[in-house]
Amino acid sequence: MVVQNMQKGIRTAIFLLVVAAQVGCGSTPAGNQSNNATTPPAVSPTPATDIELQKQISEIAKDANGKVGVYAVLIETGETVSLNAGERYAMQSVVKLPISMAVMSQVNAGKLTLDQKVKIAKNDFVPSNMRSPIRDSNQNGVDLTVEELLRAAISESDGTAADVLQRVAGGAKGVQTYIDSFGIGEMTVKHTHKEFGQKWELQYENWATPMGTFNLLMPFFVKPGPIRIGNGMDLIRKFMTESNNPAGRIVAGLPKGTVVAHKTGTGGTRDGITSATNDVGIITLPNGDHIAIVVFVGDSSADLATREAVIARITKAIWDRWNRPKSSENTSGVTQANFSERHSLY
Repeated sequence: MVVQNMQKGIRTAIFLLVVAAQVGCGSTPAGNQSNNATTPPAVSPTPATDIELQKQISEIAKDANGKVGVYAVLIETGETVSLNAGERYAMQSVVKLPISMAVMSQVNAGKLTLDQKVKIAKNDFVPSNMRSPIRDSNQNGVDLTVEELLRAAISESDGTAADVLQRVAGGAKGVQTYIDSFGIGEMTVKHTHKEFGQKWELQYENWATPMGTFNLLMPFFVKPGPIRIGNGMDLIRKFMTESNNPAGRIVAGLPKGTVVAHKTGTGGTRDGITSATNDVGIITLPNGDHIAIVVFVGDSSADLATREAVIARITKAIWDRWNRPKSSENTSGVTQANFSERHSLY
C-alpha cells in the first residue's frame, strides 16, 4: 500500500508540473489541443519531498491525540510534504466541494444553468444539529437558483444546499461518477448530509484520503477555456475565498490578508472523540505561487481549540518553508504538447 501511494503521489506531481507549465505559458489555442496525442510525455522530475518539514509536521500532529493526514504541494515547483496521506478520513462538509464541482460540470455541459431555479421543500432540510441558514430562514421551503445553492454550500457550509445540489447532480451516484472521472480512486460519496447527520457510522462512508482530496483541487489550476475541467471552477474558487467557514484552521496559520480559498469540515463528538476536523485549501503566496493543502484531523480526543491549532500550526510551518522569492528557473521540464496529451485523460 505504501509503494502504491508513493507511485500515485509521483503521478500526481507529474500532473501538477504539467499544469504549472500551462499556467506559466498561457492557454493553448483550441485548434492546437489534441485528444489523440501519441507522443509519450517527457520525463518530469520526481517530486521533492521535504523531509525536514515532514518531521516538523509529525511533531505538531501529536497534539491532536488522534490521526492526522496531510498532503500539500507547492504547485509551481512540485515540492511536496505529506503525513498519512493514504489513510481514509471522514470528509464531513469537505464533501460539499466535490458535490459543487459535479453540479458545475453539468452547468459546463449545458444541462443546467446558474440562474435555474430549484425547489427546496421542508423535507429537504437537514437535521437541526447540522448547519443550514437556508432552513433557519425559510421554514416552509424556498426556491433558489443553482448559483445561490452553490454559494450557500461552499461559503456558508449549508447542509441543506449541499443535499439539494447532490440531488441535482444525480444523487451520490452522480457525484461519485464525477469524482471517478478524474481517476482519483481515493474518495467515496455514499450519503447525504441528512443521512450521515442522523446516523453516526455513516459519516465514515463519505471518506477521502488527503492525497485523493488534493487531486480534486487540480481543476482549479487549469485556466478556463476549451479544456473541460477548467470551465466554471473560478466561481467555486471565488465562493471558497469568500468563505465564512471557520477561520481558526488554515487561515489562522497565515499572515493577515493572505488570499486563501478553502473548505472546512467538522464532525460531532461522541464519547469524547471528535470524528473530523478538516480544512482543504489553495493558498496564494506573495510571489504569486500557490500551495494546495489538505489537513484532516480524525477521531481526536483533543478539544476544538487544540485540533484547530494543529491545522493552523501545520499550515504555518508549510508557509514558512515555502514562502520565498520566486525563482525564474523553469523546473517543470514539460512542453505544451505534453499538457495537451495529459489532459486527454481527463
